[in-house]
Amino acid sequence: MPELEIDAVVFDVLGTLVDEPGGIRAGIRALAPSLDASGVEQLLSLWQRHVDREQRRVVAGARPYLTSDLLDLEAARLVADAVGVGDEPAVATLALSGRRLAPWPDSVAGLARLAERFPLIGLSNAGRAALLEINAHAGLRWHQALSAEDARTYKPDPAVYQLAVTVSGRPPERLLMVAAHPWDLRAAQDLGLRTAYVARPVGEPPASSDRFDLHADGLAGLADLLDHTQGHVRRGMRS
Repeated sequence: MPELEIDAVVFDVLGTLVDEPGGIRAGIRALAPSLDASGVEQLLSLWQRHVDREQRRVVAGARPYLTSDLLDLEAARLVADAVGVGDEPAVATLALSGRRLAPWPDSVAGLARLAERFPLIGLSNAGRAALLEINAHAGLRWHQALSAEDARTYKPDPAVYQLAVTVSGRPPERLLMVAAHPWDLRAAQDLGLRTAYVARPVGEPPASSDRFDLHADGLAGLADLLDHTQGHVRRGMRS
């Protein structure tokens, strides 16, 4: 097992620490209670495809930057139109379902355990206001929470990962990026960060060509791996 010298841990939030699809599903069910499970999944897919496509357009420069709140509102309007709901307050309520996200069962305890040894940085595509509510609703503990809004782009743009490097004041190879999304880790890797894949029900499996530093089934497993891979464990970022 490789030895890692890590000064801070950077976490993806959506999907890695909180159940984003679950929150949106609940919002769709509240908007259209008569939908069956298949109908809910179709509308969830509609929402996710829209947000993913538009974020990528922003990264590619094909669309000016707009916050995740506005993208969620666009997605909510698409979903509402699909079920024939034109009530604007109902659409606005649905859009906020992207903030009311439950943490995975090990997220809160896992962050608390890791926070005893490392500064923790949240790094999310969620806008500042959305990230504040997501963190508060789920009870996530951070030493610093960074939004892609600060870079006016979205992951996987390198500028977003650079936010964490700049805030930490350390070289990228001293930061560990944790995510359930291989594309997120690949982009962090390109900037020089070390990487840890954590399996989640809504994440994607790594490709056979991926070479991440660590693989774990959850945050407890990640903490155990860091216990064994750190050659010299430090509290904080002093050297």
